[in-house]
Amino acid sequence: MVAPAISFNDLLKTKRTNMNVDEHLLTTSEPPSQITYVDNTSGTDTFMQDLVGHMKKVKESATEVTNSGGLFKVKPASVWIEEAKIRPIPRMLFDHFWYEGELNILFADTNVGKSIVAVQIGNSVSSGSPIQGFDLEAPAQKVLYFDFELTDKQFEARYSSEFCNHYSFNPNFYRAEIDPYADFPNGHDGFERYLNDSLDIAIKETGAKVLIIDNITYLKNETEKAKDALPLMKHLKALKSKYGLSILALAHTPKRDPSKPLTRNDLQGSKMLINFCDSAFAIGESTHEQIRYFKQIKARNTEIKYGADNVCLCQINKPDNFLQFEFISYSSERKHLKEMTEKEIDNINERVLELKKAGRSLREIGSELGISHMKVSRILKETPKTQ
Repeated sequence: MVAPAISFNDLLKTKRTNMNVDEHLLTTSEPPSQITYVDNTSGTDTFMQDLVGHMKKVKESATEVTNSGGLFKVKPASVWIEEAKIRPIPRMLFDHFWYEGELNILFADTNVGKSIVAVQIGNSVSSGSPIQGFDLEAPAQKVLYFDFELTDKQFEARYSSEFCNHYSFNPNFYRAEIDPYADFPNGHDGFERYLNDSLDIAIKETGAKVLIIDNITYLKNETEKAKDALPLMKHLKALKSKYGLSILALAHTPKRDPSKPLTRNDLQGSKMLINFCDSAFAIGESTHEQIRYFKQIKARNTEIKYGADNVCLCQINKPDNFLQFEFISYSSERKHLKEMTEKEIDNINERVLELKKAGRSLREIGSELGISHMKVSRILKETPKTQ
């Protein structure tokens, strides 16, 4: 009986539990011309025959390409597509917010719950169990969580009942913190370089495929300027490509206007951070007590599903020994923004004028008051000048 025809993409979607193929062949970034293929399939293994046949086709196509020998890899667009077919389709790690292979940035104000949800996501991915209300497509995999925020005792407090009945994390979940007694070796060009090298070592030792960094400002003393933020993002992208990682990096927001929707401009630091990441989402604080919301800010592997008209409402709770976000429902962001009273608006306008008279720049005024420099400019233009 002749097997029905099936596309290669459909083959890759098939579960690989019974598949006798090295996963490296599906995820490697090596040029197809440098990969050795061994056809050891039997006549009855249609899947393997099609897989090996397709990989041979890509290899033959790639040999026709002339290497430019410079910084760029130049190939016909069709060859890029053929090579991409070999690689697996990215799966959800945290619903539409974060996919496999992405460098994702999660940002929010202080004490809103970034670290809580980061550990919750790490726990979910390491165990292969989705967070209630959110999809998880990827299987369980090793997660390495770099904690630059909490001490081990503070971490224990969050994941126990009054320091008793401790939560049992999956063995796939690793936590790392700075060793205060570690010697700074000779031959390293500053602490940041030593820190980056130590990240590399930890990734290799654990074999982790998912990296969570809490938070990104610890990796670089200064991220406000492009000259500082760009090397940081390049380093994270290099790590991602070198080890086939998925990276979630936490970041802060500067003081902001709670009456305005969350945007990419609310990420603290240079625009290089948001420009060079693959995806980003933010946690907003609702005017309703104890309510938080998740909002997609940037996406490349998917459409924006959880935008301003469809944010995910959650609340922080600790039902037993695990501090966590609990999904409530979906809502419009504007229903959870603060409505400014006339008195508050007048106070801001007066403060803008005071700071301007004191010689402060538009950006400095905006930063202090939590409004954009453009709004500062509008206030100055619209407010009548007084003697």
